[in-house]
Amino acid sequence: MKSFFIITIGCQMNKSDSERVCSFLEDNALIETKTRKEADLIVLVTCGVRQKAEDRVYGLINKIKKDNSKVKIVLTGCLSKRKDVIKRLEDRVDIFLPIENLANLSGLLNFSKRSKAYSKDYLKIRPKYNSFFSAFVPIGNGCNNFCSYCVVPYARGREVYRDIFDILDEIKYLIKNNYKELNLISQNVNSYQIELEKDLKINNFFYKRGSVLNFVDLVKIIDSLEGDFWVRFSSSHPKDMNQKLIEILPKLDKFCEHIHLPVQCGSDKILKLMNRKYSNRDYRILIEKIHDNYIKNNKKNLSITTDIIVGFPSEDKDDFEYTKKLFQDLKFDMAYIARYSVRPGTEASNMKDDLGMKEKADREEILMDILRKTSLKNNKKLIGKKLSVLIDGKNKKGEFFGKTRNNKLVKIKNDKNIDLFVGGFFEVKIIDCIDFGLMGESV
Repeated sequence: MKSFFIITIGCQMNKSDSERVCSFLEDNALIETKTRKEADLIVLVTCGVRQKAEDRVYGLINKIKKDNSKVKIVLTGCLSKRKDVIKRLEDRVDIFLPIENLANLSGLLNFSKRSKAYSKDYLKIRPKYNSFFSAFVPIGNGCNNFCSYCVVPYARGREVYRDIFDILDEIKYLIKNNYKELNLISQNVNSYQIELEKDLKINNFFYKRGSVLNFVDLVKIIDSLEGDFWVRFSSSHPKDMNQKLIEILPKLDKFCEHIHLPVQCGSDKILKLMNRKYSNRDYRILIEKIHDNYIKNNKKNLSITTDIIVGFPSEDKDDFEYTKKLFQDLKFDMAYIARYSVRPGTEASNMKDDLGMKEKADREEILMDILRKTSLKNNKKLIGKKLSVLIDGKNKKGEFFGKTRNNKLVKIKNDKNIDLFVGGFFEVKIIDCIDFGLMGESV
């Protein structure tokens, strides 16, 4: 076995996991190929959050085996523990590997003795980052919330958070290597909490061994690090968006003016069935507090994004009206809207999925129409402003593009000097906008 190819489906955490899988395999003397047809080994990092993502895995495995019946397939990610998935694919998948058991892959594939010895904590593996300027930094894994629609607690287990020294070691490595964007990620990033096993002293912060360090402490420490970079984080749970965090974020220089706070639904009845542990009113108060604190600290370009599920079991027209009203009132900059699909093993799988796909699609489009209008209105407020943009590169039309601190996509009028700034910050004046994007010119 000499070569491998990785296929990643799903969230930011899966993308980050793939980077560690790639590093692990290269350390074991395998070479990454450009296409899956060239590889001796294919690793599928799977997502089971929605049926569509799961169905994609089944289709891919059939194609892979049709192209090369001798290729070895390793299936990891959210589907790797599902008994029904294992039974369905056991004749085509060679190894089902929960990502936390990545270190076991050496023995399972009979790698040579020159294979590196890793601890059981796969997050200690230095990833092979896909970008030279933007990186995902996992601060934990798993979930304790058991939202009734969600498979994550079953697929990834309970919440386990990384040691602060490991996180800082990775972040300092990225800063040293001139990374401009750090994305702190976890299933519930703002639930971060660890007990220190030794004293921590960094810049003006000192914590004694045995003290409990939380997400507020973590963001303050990261913000105090020297370097030219900015920081994002996702996803946050509303129940852990506490007053201290709301107050500290606008005061931090390196943390972007962008809060992603999934609400999932506007109906109290459905939120209770989802086991979300907050109400429509609770969420509205949180958003109001967040806006007020950013304005108080003279940061007026705040962007709020969210996640929504339409068509949850028993969601009637009145329930959907609450979600519509929430969208109209809170004026989100972006929302990731998903049609509910049954996930095996979840509490909601015992409820009747009583809304047809057409009605779910219609409700999704109604929310998208509201979102287009509110996002356009928010974007128009940025016309004439000068904003710092992290340049990602060129699109297929040859236009340079990037994103602002508040996570707005910007296309930039051609400027030969921008070539020098790909992967770096560039000053842009916003001259026009559409519903989900901005147009700018170099300053």
